[in-house]
Amino acid sequence: MRDIAEQLRTWHAAGDPYAVATVTRVSGSAPRGPGAALAVRRDGSAVGSVSGGCVEASVYELCLRALAEGRPLRERFGYSDTDAFAVGLTCGGELDVLVQPFGRAGAAAETGDVTPLLGTVLARIAAGLPVALARVADGPDRLLGLGLVVTPDDCHGRFPSRSTALGHAVEAEARTLLEAGRTGVFTLGPDGRPCPGDVPGTVTVLVETWAPPPRMLVFGAVDFAAAVVSAGRFLGYHVTVCDARPVFATAARFPDAHEVVVDWPHRYLDAQSPALDGRTALCVLTHDAKFDVPLLVRALRLPLGFVGAMGSRRTHADRLSRLRAAGLGPAELARLRSPIGLDLGARTPEETAVSVAAEIIALRGGGSCLPLSDVSGAIHRAPGRAGASRARGRAPATALPALHPVQAGP
Repeated sequence: MRDIAEQLRTWHAAGDPYAVATVTRVSGSAPRGPGAALAVRRDGSAVGSVSGGCVEASVYELCLRALAEGRPLRERFGYSDTDAFAVGLTCGGELDVLVQPFGRAGAAAETGDVTPLLGTVLARIAAGLPVALARVADGPDRLLGLGLVVTPDDCHGRFPSRSTALGHAVEAEARTLLEAGRTGVFTLGPDGRPCPGDVPGTVTVLVETWAPPPRMLVFGAVDFAAAVVSAGRFLGYHVTVCDARPVFATAARFPDAHEVVVDWPHRYLDAQSPALDGRTALCVLTHDAKFDVPLLVRALRLPLGFVGAMGSRRTHADRLSRLRAAGLGPAELARLRSPIGLDLGARTPEETAVSVAAEIIALRGGGSCLPLSDVSGAIHRAPGRAGASRARGRAPATALPALHPVQAGP
């Protein structure tokens, strides 16, 4: 829907009723993927595309019908070699389409009009702010088209029973996709657990996200950095490597980085700070006080999602002393994940990168860092919510029983 957001915002502001057809599922070969959208205004004007031409006319008619009936519709299109006049995809694929009316016309308001939700989404898109729209694309008729708007800090909407396990699960899945900046589809049972779509009572939810990918800033062009960069890119981060030493900070040494910057770390962070948010992960790998301390003084005062620093126990103790002398208080120091990474027994740079990535995921998702075989309760839970395994408390990073060998030192 991003491609047609500006036109939709114009219609929305004018109060013009319109319907939006959105691809919710694709199987086999199809011209466009989930999230592709065609919108039709009540006067018949249209914008966007769901298939590049194969089924546009039929979807256009569905939009007009949804506007006339004031209710969401769904339709599946596939290739038919038995009926030469059947509407379908000539490429042989199959796609599902959700058609939903918005605006003042029809009876949609009686069943939970999501027009205000779309207004919020369009406003955030125009402002360049991250947002996700989660809608029921398949399931019981009474739920079809209902949904939630999820932002990094809030969630609101008309999804029924948000306080139930299903409501929590939809919000959690939508927030996870928003953090990754991805559009996706998932199917849940009434209890909120993933399940096949042919089970009675299941709902299939389309989550459309509008967000730049989260950023990972890796400071220190050291030997471990290349592996951390690769792990960060694999997790969907936009990864930047920054180092003040041009001989080390080169694109050739970090082929998986989206950008390599030669600058003093604290100066680069100052320049980037307005664009950073709670999804940002910052990894300090230099373990050199002249780089680390000015950088961390600034980083620990920003609303970043993760701030970690590599080094031995002695390096960490010295770093804390210098940070205190620079004016950081207990609350700010408590945000520092140092020594960085989980105690996995990592030795190689690649294993260390897995250790670092695991800690970032655990902090973001509220994980206990215990083996799942030792954890009771739900495996999947809302990000940031402690599960049953957290009741015993999690030792802070400075109190881990042992530093993984690769960081050991005097």
